[in-house]
Amino acid sequence: MNRTGARALALGAAAVLGLVAGCGQSVGQPRDDVRGGAHEVSRAATGDHSHPLRKSDIPWSGSPSPFNAQTKLADGRRVAMHYMKGKGLFVQDYSPRAKGWSKPAVVYRTKTDACQGITLKAKDGTVAAFGDFGMYCADGEPPTESVAAVAVGPLTKWDKHLTTDFDGWEKIAVAPGGKKVTFSRGGDTLRWTKAGGFPAAR
Repeated sequence: MNRTGARALALGAAAVLGLVAGCGQSVGQPRDDVRGGAHEVSRAATGDHSHPLRKSDIPWSGSPSPFNAQTKLADGRRVAMHYMKGKGLFVQDYSPRAKGWSKPAVVYRTKTDACQGITLKAKDGTVAAFGDFGMYCADGEPPTESVAAVAVGPLTKWDKHLTTDFDGWEKIAVAPGGKKVTFSRGGDTLRWTKAGGFPAAR
């Protein structure tokens, strides 16, 4: 083979190697992205407790504001809820190990006014809460949306039940072991069980 032919072969081989290397780089970048995404999902699943405690943005003349609530579990964890104007009811949980709060998550989304306060109760690893909303609650009208919510375990998922055109729940009773929660107002009751959750909304 003459010198010109050898040079052509060498250039061709270099071009092929360059193409392979280029393809390897372009395929490798999405793989890094996938690994990064999986890492973020893993962090989200285990709970990222690096956020500050948020408070309601609804003005209140007295102190403390009824639009913020907090309760503590026996293992040192805490749960806090707050109303956000035109957005609904939000929750955060506190990790004593990480010494921080989770990112605020929506429990119930609505644009109507927040009514009355938030009630939170924890017992034996079960956390229960209720809050109320209404179109003209800021003007003194009764609530039209009453939401009850319960979470267990890692507190990342909340079971919810909405009752409409109702004055709102007054009390929460958590049974020993945290397997049953009863919301009540006068003769009206709503029950949640660990086995079956809430009944169908009415």
